[in-house]
Amino acid sequence: MIEISMRLRDGLRAAAAASDDEVCGLLLGRDRRVERALACRNVAATPATRFELDPAALLAAHRASRGGGLAVLGHYHSHPSGDATPSPRDAADAAPDNSLWLIVAGDAVTAWRAVANGALHGRFEPVEMRESGCGADDDRPQGRIPSAE
Repeated sequence: MIEISMRLRDGLRAAAAASDDEVCGLLLGRDRRVERALACRNVAATPATRFELDPAALLAAHRASRGGGLAVLGHYHSHPSGDATPSPRDAADAAPDNSLWLIVAGDAVTAWRAVANGALHGRFEPVEMRESGCGADDDRPQGRIPSAE
C-alpha cells in the first residue's frame, strides 16, 4: 500500500489534463508515503504516445536522496488517450526493480509496482493507494479544526 495526499493526486490529474502529450515525473517520499511529485521533461522522441524521464532530473533526484533528501520511490506518467493501466510498452520499458508507477488517465490515478513475473504484462502488480488529507499531516480536507484553547 502507498499513501498520497488528495492535493498531490489532484495536481497529477491537472497536469495530465493540461497536456496532449504524456506528462511524467518522479515520486519522492519516505517509506510508503509519496510526499512530492517532481515534474520532469518528457524527452521521448514521440511524447504523445511514450514517455522518457529527463535523465538529468533523475540523476539529480538520486543525488539529493543520497544527501538526505526524499527517496525516489518511483515515477508517474499519463496516458492521454488510454486508461490508467500500464501498457505493453510500459512493461517493455520497465525494469523489475520494485519501483512505484502511478498512471494518470482522465480522473483515474492508479498505482503499480514493476516486478519480475508480474500479473499484468509479466511486469506489474497493482498497489493499493490510500488518499490522505490535502497535504501536510495536519491539513485536513475540511480545514483545520480550531483548538479548544
